[in-house]
Amino acid sequence: MSGEVVMDVGERGVVHVTLRHTGRLNAMSRAMWRQLRSVFEGIQRNPQARCVLIAGADGAFCAGGDISEYPAFRFDAAALRDFHENDVWGGLQAMLQCDVPIVAHIAGACMGAGVEIASCCDIRIAGSSARFGAPIARLGFPMAPREAQLVAGAVGDVTARQMLLEAATFSAAEMLARGFLSRVTEPGLLAADALGTACRVAALAPGAARLNKQTFRALKVPVATNGKSPDAIEIIVNDTPDPYAYADSAEHREGIAAFLAKRPPVF
Repeated sequence: MSGEVVMDVGERGVVHVTLRHTGRLNAMSRAMWRQLRSVFEGIQRNPQARCVLIAGADGAFCAGGDISEYPAFRFDAAALRDFHENDVWGGLQAMLQCDVPIVAHIAGACMGAGVEIASCCDIRIAGSSARFGAPIARLGFPMAPREAQLVAGAVGDVTARQMLLEAATFSAAEMLARGFLSRVTEPGLLAADALGTACRVAALAPGAARLNKQTFRALKVPVATNGKSPDAIEIIVNDTPDPYAYADSAEHREGIAAFLAKRPPVF
């Protein structure tokens, strides 16, 4: 089973979205990224949706990408580009363009893809035992440019650099102090806290909420690069070398092979 993204419409306009990949801490498969896009495009079109509550199943939010799939496509630059620009960014962009407020219920592992998904949410509530990071340097590859900009904008430049360059991981308390989380609560109280927040949002004026989210998008300032005007992420991507040229590199192959073999990588 490649996992699934499940949507359930609850009471009072609260839409529950669950990341579920049993036995893999809800790691995102290609199928799940596509489902994420479909789910949020559907929510955007639903006039009855007042708030989204997104969570992971079985005590974890999302531990990253499903690395068991990677050897099938990551070592070819065209396939790698298609994965990041269409599957991954398609899902994330659908979340970013959703005018319905999104509350994240974050328990356990929130790594890599989990941090990216959480970065698309408006209110992030975590259990005190949650852990955050993007230690893909251990796998021999960088974060795709659009995804890196998204994460840096949400967690902050300093934290993003530590996550990606040092493979640092952080506690919920640290991420609260760094401004990524709205609040931290005890694990036993997390579900009720997150649901209560979603219900409070849903009880307010839904039209105003959608307009506020449109305003936030309009006011968001992209990151500048090389002293040039930061008109759009496309400028950043087009002014740099091919970000997927590393696909067939030795360290990319070694990082993934080592993870799958459960051994330390040799770079």
